[in-house]
Amino acid sequence: MKELKVQPIKDGTVIDHITPGNALKVLKILGLLEKQPDSIISIAMNVVGKRGKKDIVKIENRELDPKEVDKIALIAPNATINIIRNYEVVEKRKVKVPDEIVGIVKCANPNCISNTKEPVQPKFIVKSRNPLKIKCYYCEKEPEDISSQII
Repeated sequence: MKELKVQPIKDGTVIDHITPGNALKVLKILGLLEKQPDSIISIAMNVVGKRGKKDIVKIENRELDPKEVDKIALIAPNATINIIRNYEVVEKRKVKVPDEIVGIVKCANPNCISNTKEPVQPKFIVKSRNPLKIKCYYCEKEPEDISSQII
């Protein structure tokens, strides 16, 4: 039986244990295709692992900032972030959905104060983590599709 192996990366980030089918959403919310069109990005979808199916994203020469990790947590709450330097994993951490989500998700209510010209950042409170449910701190609206509201 032949196996297709994905080449290891020298430096960068590997996002593992992404909910199956969400790898492309991860690329979109990180803006990788627009911000870094020349970066080498590897995507594996519906890979069978020890805990079932998962997606994996490898991004060469790029480490994620904490706000980006929080965005990933919203669509892949079981993801693991691996920082790679010189082909070695130097840091490995699980994403965590924060108790409050500030400046990451836009409120779907057009009348919400966070969508007016007021200097107010969108803010959400986490109601439950599994399944993930959040509500706007200001108008209490709950987004149906969180990933489509990520800024």
